[in-house]
Amino acid sequence: MSRYTGSTWKKSRHLGFSILETGDELKKRPFGPGQHGQDRKRKPSEYSAQLAEKQKLRLYYGLNERQFRRLFLIAKREPTVTGLAFFGILESRLDNLVYRIGFARTRAAARQLVNHGHILVNGKKVDIPSYLCKVNDVISLKEETPLKCVKESMDSRPATIGFVKVDAEKFEGTFVRMPERNELPLEIQESQIIEWYNRLL
Repeated sequence: MSRYTGSTWKKSRHLGFSILETGDELKKRPFGPGQHGQDRKRKPSEYSAQLAEKQKLRLYYGLNERQFRRLFLIAKREPTVTGLAFFGILESRLDNLVYRIGFARTRAAARQLVNHGHILVNGKKVDIPSYLCKVNDVISLKEETPLKCVKESMDSRPATIGFVKVDAEKFEGTFVRMPERNELPLEIQESQIIEWYNRLL
Protein backbone atom coordinates (compact mmCIF):
# COMPACT_ATOMS: atom_id res chain seq x y z
CA MET A 1 0.00 0.00 0.00
CA SER A 2 1.43 3.41 -1.00
CA ARG A 3 1.51 6.45 1.25
CA TYR A 4 -1.80 8.33 1.48
CA THR A 5 -1.66 11.58 -0.53
CA GLY A 6 -5.32 12.62 -0.37
CA SER A 7 -7.06 15.16 1.84
CA THR A 8 -5.63 15.15 5.37
CA TRP A 9 -8.63 17.13 6.62
CA LYS A 10 -11.05 14.52 5.30
CA LYS A 11 -9.12 11.72 7.01
CA SER A 12 -8.99 13.69 10.25
CA ARG A 13 -12.74 14.23 10.20
CA HIS A 14 -13.37 10.55 9.43
CA LEU A 15 -11.19 9.44 12.36
CA GLY A 16 -12.21 12.28 14.71
CA PHE A 17 -8.52 12.98 15.32
CA SER A 18 -6.30 15.90 14.29
CA ILE A 19 -3.53 14.35 12.19
CA LEU A 20 -1.78 17.74 11.85
CA GLU A 21 -1.87 18.32 15.65
CA THR A 22 -3.45 21.76 15.18
CA GLY A 23 -7.09 20.80 15.66
CA ASP A 24 -8.01 23.03 12.70
CA GLU A 25 -9.47 20.09 10.75
CA LEU A 26 -12.21 19.55 13.34
CA LYS A 27 -13.05 23.14 14.34
CA LYS A 28 -15.55 23.94 11.61
CA ARG A 29 -17.02 20.48 11.05
CA PRO A 30 -16.36 18.10 13.98
CA PHE A 31 -18.09 15.17 12.28
CA GLY A 32 -17.37 12.67 9.51
CA PRO A 33 -17.10 13.76 5.87
CA GLY A 34 -19.78 13.12 3.26
CA GLN A 35 -23.53 13.45 3.04
CA HIS A 36 -24.20 11.27 6.08
CA GLY A 37 -21.24 12.40 8.18
CA GLN A 38 -23.42 13.68 11.01
CA ASP A 39 -25.66 10.60 11.10
CA ARG A 40 -23.00 7.98 11.89
CA LYS A 41 -23.84 7.27 15.52
CA ARG A 42 -23.60 3.48 15.46
CA LYS A 43 -21.15 2.05 18.01
CA PRO A 44 -18.07 0.68 16.16
CA SER A 45 -17.19 -3.00 16.39
CA GLU A 46 -13.99 -4.12 18.12
CA TYR A 47 -12.40 -4.70 14.70
CA SER A 48 -13.40 -1.21 13.54
CA ALA A 49 -12.10 0.45 16.72
CA GLN A 50 -8.72 -1.28 16.46
CA LEU A 51 -8.41 -0.40 12.77
CA ALA A 52 -9.25 3.25 13.50
CA GLU A 53 -6.53 3.49 16.17
CA LYS A 54 -3.98 1.99 13.81
CA GLN A 55 -4.96 4.40 11.03
CA LYS A 56 -4.78 7.38 13.38
CA LEU A 57 -1.19 6.62 14.38
CA ARG A 58 -0.08 5.61 10.88
CA LEU A 59 -1.41 8.79 9.28
CA TYR A 60 -0.15 10.92 12.17
CA TYR A 61 3.43 9.91 11.33
CA GLY A 62 2.75 9.77 7.57
CA LEU A 63 3.80 6.15 6.97
CA ASN A 64 2.53 3.53 4.60
CA GLU A 65 1.27 0.22 5.94
CA ARG A 66 4.43 -1.74 5.13
CA GLN A 67 6.69 0.74 6.98
CA PHE A 68 4.32 0.92 9.93
CA ARG A 69 4.11 -2.84 10.33
CA ARG A 70 7.91 -3.24 10.06
CA LEU A 71 8.47 -0.73 12.86
CA PHE A 72 5.86 -2.47 15.02
CA LEU A 73 7.73 -5.78 14.64
CA ILE A 74 10.95 -4.04 15.72
CA ALA A 75 9.15 -2.60 18.77
CA LYS A 76 7.73 -6.00 19.67
CA ARG A 77 11.24 -7.40 20.03
CA GLU A 78 12.24 -4.66 22.48
CA PRO A 79 12.45 -5.66 26.18
CA THR A 80 10.37 -2.62 27.25
CA VAL A 81 6.60 -2.11 26.98
CA THR A 82 5.67 -2.62 23.32
CA GLY A 83 3.46 0.47 23.03
CA LEU A 84 6.07 2.85 24.42
CA ALA A 85 8.85 1.21 22.40
CA PHE A 86 6.73 1.63 19.26
CA PHE A 87 6.19 5.32 19.97
CA GLY A 88 9.91 5.73 20.67
CA ILE A 89 10.87 4.24 17.32
CA LEU A 90 8.33 6.37 15.45
CA GLU A 91 9.58 9.53 17.18
CA SER A 92 13.23 8.72 16.45
CA ARG A 93 12.68 8.74 12.67
CA LEU A 94 14.70 11.53 11.06
CA ASP A 95 11.74 13.16 9.29
CA ASN A 96 9.83 13.31 12.58
CA LEU A 97 12.76 14.87 14.46
CA VAL A 98 13.23 17.48 11.71
CA TYR A 99 9.56 18.36 12.27
CA ARG A 100 9.91 18.34 16.08
CA ILE A 101 12.92 20.68 15.93
CA GLY A 102 10.86 23.10 13.86
CA PHE A 103 12.67 23.03 10.50
CA ALA A 104 9.31 22.26 8.86
CA ARG A 105 5.67 22.94 9.73
CA THR A 106 4.47 19.44 8.83
CA ARG A 107 6.00 15.99 8.71
CA ALA A 108 5.43 15.89 4.93
CA ALA A 109 7.50 19.08 4.53
CA ALA A 110 10.16 17.62 6.86
CA ARG A 111 10.31 14.48 4.73
CA GLN A 112 10.88 16.62 1.64
CA LEU A 113 13.75 18.50 3.32
CA VAL A 114 15.44 15.19 4.14
CA ASN A 115 14.84 13.73 0.67
CA HIS A 116 16.40 16.78 -0.99
CA GLY A 117 19.58 16.48 1.06
CA HIS A 118 19.23 19.57 3.28
CA ILE A 119 19.69 17.72 6.60
CA LEU A 120 22.84 16.62 8.42
CA VAL A 121 23.03 14.10 11.27
CA ASN A 122 26.21 14.53 13.33
CA GLY A 123 27.67 16.56 10.46
CA LYS A 124 26.99 13.97 7.76
CA LYS A 125 24.29 14.29 5.10
CA VAL A 126 21.41 11.83 5.49
CA ASP A 127 18.69 11.83 2.83
CA ILE A 128 16.65 8.89 4.13
CA PRO A 129 13.51 10.07 6.02
CA SER A 130 13.12 6.69 7.75
CA TYR A 131 16.64 6.83 9.23
CA LEU A 132 16.37 6.01 12.94
CA CYS A 133 18.32 8.50 15.05
CA LYS A 134 19.98 7.62 18.33
CA VAL A 135 19.92 9.57 21.58
CA ASN A 136 22.43 12.48 21.47
CA ASP A 137 22.40 12.68 17.67
CA VAL A 138 22.66 16.28 16.47
CA ILE A 139 20.44 17.28 13.53
CA SER A 140 21.31 20.42 11.58
CA LEU A 141 20.98 22.11 8.20
CA LYS A 142 23.45 21.55 5.38
CA GLU A 143 23.30 25.20 4.27
CA GLU A 144 24.99 27.96 6.29
CA THR A 145 22.19 30.30 5.24
CA PRO A 146 18.88 28.55 6.03
CA LEU A 147 16.20 28.19 3.41
CA LYS A 148 13.38 30.73 3.57
CA CYS A 149 10.79 28.03 4.39
CA VAL A 150 12.98 26.74 7.26
CA LYS A 151 13.49 30.22 8.70
CA GLU A 152 9.74 30.95 8.54
CA SER A 153 8.98 27.65 10.22
CA MET A 154 11.51 28.28 13.00
CA ASP A 155 10.16 31.79 13.56
CA SER A 156 6.64 30.43 14.04
CA ARG A 157 7.78 27.33 15.93
CA PRO A 158 5.72 26.47 19.04
CA ALA A 159 7.31 25.37 22.31
CA THR A 160 9.75 22.52 21.71
CA ILE A 161 8.88 19.08 23.03
CA GLY A 162 10.97 17.89 26.01
CA PHE A 163 13.03 15.16 24.35
CA VAL A 164 14.48 17.52 21.71
CA LYS A 165 16.83 20.40 22.57
CA VAL A 166 16.85 23.19 19.98
CA ASP A 167 19.52 25.82 19.32
CA ALA A 168 17.60 28.33 17.19
CA GLU A 169 20.67 30.48 16.50
CA LYS A 170 22.69 27.58 15.08
CA PHE A 171 19.62 26.02 13.42
CA GLU A 172 20.26 22.63 14.99
CA GLY A 173 18.59 20.28 17.42
CA THR A 174 19.69 17.39 19.62
CA PHE A 175 17.68 14.23 20.32
CA VAL A 176 18.43 14.23 24.06
CA ARG A 177 16.36 11.25 25.25
CA MET A 178 13.59 8.85 24.34
CA PRO A 179 10.07 10.32 24.72
CA GLU A 180 7.81 9.67 27.69
CA ARG A 181 4.21 8.59 27.17
CA ASN A 182 2.72 11.86 28.43
CA GLU A 183 4.64 13.76 25.72
CA LEU A 184 2.90 11.80 22.98
CA PRO A 185 -0.69 11.98 21.64
CA LEU A 186 -2.93 10.92 24.52
CA GLU A 187 -5.89 10.28 22.18
CA ILE A 188 -4.14 7.23 20.72
CA GLN A 189 -4.89 3.92 22.44
CA GLU A 190 -1.80 1.90 21.58
CA SER A 191 -3.22 -1.20 23.28
CA GLN A 192 -5.78 -1.39 20.46
CA ILE A 193 -3.00 -1.29 17.86
CA ILE A 194 -1.08 -4.03 19.65
CA GLU A 195 -4.22 -6.21 19.76
CA TRP A 196 -4.78 -5.55 16.05
CA TYR A 197 -1.30 -6.76 15.05
CA ASN A 198 -1.22 -9.63 17.56
CA ARG A 199 -4.35 -10.97 15.89
CA LEU A 200 -2.72 -10.82 12.45
CA LEU A 201 0.79 -12.06 13.30
